[in-house]
Amino acid sequence: MRALIMETLYEWSKKPYQKWFKHNPEWDISTKTLLKYPKYSLGFHLGCFLLKHDFNPQPKLENHDVFHVLTDTGVSVHEEIAMQYYLFGNGKRSLYMLSVIGIGTICYPDKIKLFRRALRKGKTAYPFHQLEYLKLLDQSVQKLKTTFLITSL
Repeated sequence: MRALIMETLYEWSKKPYQKWFKHNPEWDISTKTLLKYPKYSLGFHLGCFLLKHDFNPQPKLENHDVFHVLTDTGVSVHEEIAMQYYLFGNGKRSLYMLSVIGIGTICYPDKIKLFRRALRKGKTAYPFHQLEYLKLLDQSVQKLKTTFLITSL
C-alpha cells in the first residue's frame, strides 16, 4: 500500500516538476542511440539501464537515470528514496527531494538503516550531482565512479 501511495504521488507531481522546476535542457536522445556508445561508457550503461527496466528517457529528468547507473541503485520505491538520501548527502538540494525524503521516511521507517547508509555514501563521494552528464556519455562509467568515489548502495 505504501508503495502505491508513493508511486501515485510521483505520477501526480512528475509533469508539474518537469515543467516548472527543471530548467536543464532535454537531451533528445533515444535508448537505441545510447546503446551505440562504447560498452564501457556511461551512455551505453544508461541505455542498458533503460532497456532493462523498459524505460524511455524522460525529458529534463535524464540525470535521474544516470544517478541510478552511477550508484547502482534499483528502481523499487524504497531504493528510489535511498537514492534521494544519497544525493542529499552529496549536496543536492531541492524542495522535491526533501518532500520525497520526508514522505518516504514516514512511509518506510523499516528502511531507515538503508537510508542512513545511502546518506553516508553520498557524503563520502565527491560532489557529482551537478555534472553535465550529456557531455559525459562517452566517458567510462568506471572512471567516473572512481574519480568521484561513488560506491554502490
